[in-house]
Amino acid sequence: MGSTSAHGETGTGTGAGPGRRDLIKRSAALGLISVPTMSFLTACASGGDAPKAAGAKAAVTKENPFGLAKGTKLDVVVFKGGFGDDYAKAWEAAFDKKWGTSSTHLGTPEITGKLQTRFNGGNPPDVVDNSGAQRIKLDVLAKSNQLADLTPVLDAPSLDDPNKKVRDLLIPGTVEQGMQGGKCVSLNYVYTVYGLWYSGKLFKEKGWTPPKTWDEFLDVCTKAKEAGIGGLAHQGKFPYYINVVIMDLIAKKGGLEAMKAIDNLEPNAFEGSAAALAAVEALYEVVEKGLLMPGTNGLTHTESQTAWNQYKAAFIPSGSWLENEQIKQTPDDFDMRFLPMPLLPDSALPFEAIRAGAGEPFIVPEQAANKPGGLEFIRSMLSREWSTIFAQQANSLTVVKDGVDPGVKLRPGTQSAVAALKQAGTNTFNYLYPDWYSEMDTAIQDASNELMAKRIQPKEWIKRAQAAVNKAAQDPNAKNNRRS
Repeated sequence: MGSTSAHGETGTGTGAGPGRRDLIKRSAALGLISVPTMSFLTACASGGDAPKAAGAKAAVTKENPFGLAKGTKLDVVVFKGGFGDDYAKAWEAAFDKKWGTSSTHLGTPEITGKLQTRFNGGNPPDVVDNSGAQRIKLDVLAKSNQLADLTPVLDAPSLDDPNKKVRDLLIPGTVEQGMQGGKCVSLNYVYTVYGLWYSGKLFKEKGWTPPKTWDEFLDVCTKAKEAGIGGLAHQGKFPYYINVVIMDLIAKKGGLEAMKAIDNLEPNAFEGSAAALAAVEALYEVVEKGLLMPGTNGLTHTESQTAWNQYKAAFIPSGSWLENEQIKQTPDDFDMRFLPMPLLPDSALPFEAIRAGAGEPFIVPEQAANKPGGLEFIRSMLSREWSTIFAQQANSLTVVKDGVDPGVKLRPGTQSAVAALKQAGTNTFNYLYPDWYSEMDTAIQDASNELMAKRIQPKEWIKRAQAAVNKAAQDPNAKNNRRS
């Protein structure tokens, strides 16, 4: 999802990754756990003593900066989507082994459904991966003071190098992505790239060249249509995905200033922006020329992505969680590849520029029963050991610099995304408005849904998007959300 997602941010996904038995083997090989029943054994290690109250605290030391008491309970809830949740189970086993805690685990695609009443009732979990289409809006939680300040985690000693702060080991932009009203309240953990995806096998068989310009993109889509294949598939019931195309085109056409104008809620962010109009008109040309995969407007993310895996479309937009989300539906020889958004004429940014940044927001609720445990869990996530586990189980990179052991083998799509990141160099960009202004984000998605169904024209899309910006600008908290 998203950053909103960020991941399988909008999906429920079925690609949960390797089985539990493989997880135990891998974790044991990394020294994370010694036996499959470690959590159970740890819970019994106290010789039958009752677990301590969740809110119990220990002395604060450099090794235990939040005063986590041994023998306490830890309540963990993670979004089970494109990344599955096996990685979190391995993390919890490692955490229980080290701290003598007793973790409970819930993996679910229904974050709001499962947790809204708990937040309202003052008994939220200790750690939450707040992602997916049914995530609880971060800006809403922040405004109601439901989120703990994660600055102490960022300033705590790193587990890999106690002489460095945790923040010093994170990819640039990570902290900013988790800001709400001037305070860091979420840790976006997965380093995600966004763009188009295609099958290397299909392109080789058809003799197609991956396009670098929008005209070349339309040409491949036309050739696909002539071959009885859809040009562009998109996840019609979740217009978040087609906005990847629109927003990437805007940023690459108009440059970083066009992107910042949207995040900063400028009165000409959309209306008066030549880049925005050019982007929407370019996408609408795909619709008008009948180059969409038939039926894609009415499909869910997994339905559309599965059809793409069946070679029914040349391209699909998504973030880099796509590979793991579709792991069960992807043919072995599919050869998934990432493609930066092709360029419109006279674009300010080069073809290699890509949207990339931190996604999959983890939070510690302010009213968590074991807040020290939640904060320590976040610090542990930002170690190389846990980052490697995530890379193995979820086929994706984290925001920890050099956070994956060299021996870890990545799947083709992830390898392709990593290669694209290297080619992009400093030419990366990322929007912040989806997390800052959820209502605005939803309004723009709704407009895109209408556009793809040919119920509105590009200029009407621009009008609706600007109206959403103008409404968000009236939010008193907007003055604290400013990017330079």
